[in-house]
Amino acid sequence: MDLQLLIRGIEGVTQGEISAKDFSIVTKTDEETAKNILNNFVENGIGFFENGLTYFKDGDKLKSALFAINNGALFEDASALINWKEFEALVLEILYALGFQCTKNMILTKPRMEIDVIGKKLGVTVLIDCKHWQRLNNSLLQKVVKKQIERTKFYLKKVKSNVAIPVIVTLHDERVNFIDNVPIVPISQLHSFLEDFYGNMDKLNAIKT
Repeated sequence: MDLQLLIRGIEGVTQGEISAKDFSIVTKTDEETAKNILNNFVENGIGFFENGLTYFKDGDKLKSALFAINNGALFEDASALINWKEFEALVLEILYALGFQCTKNMILTKPRMEIDVIGKKLGVTVLIDCKHWQRLNNSLLQKVVKKQIERTKFYLKKVKSNVAIPVIVTLHDERVNFIDNVPIVPISQLHSFLEDFYGNMDKLNAIKT
């Protein structure tokens, strides 16, 4: 199926029931095209048909984004159509695929801090702050990085770990790649960044206990 149609289809995936006609309205396609998109999704385990309607459950929108990506769609195009929770789940999915042990939305107390996604592999912990925003300017990125470094240091005080790397993952490509040796990674490059992660440890802000 045409990739642009798959990407449009992501918008129509909402929890609950939907008719082909309503799906065509949401995705700005004709009804026959909408049926083809829905058939494609259901054939690949996304949603199910019953009494002439398509039913989607929680998590199917993320599945549809991953399905589009696996079929050649750009990460940025697909992830732009999911909300911040789904964006975090996509980051988590990439980590899992690369063999990381993961934790999502860890809360630390006194003072209260929340870490979006934590990945552990080969003795190194990656602490990811997910920014599902349109654009991040340099000034805002510096503040985001500073807070993530603080969270990482606090995490190491609370949890047994030898070394932790703060990372920022953004929806869109940014001009700034590193601030204080903290990587600013677009979602489109996260998989390749993590694949080469251990070979580039000397370039990263590795915070140790």
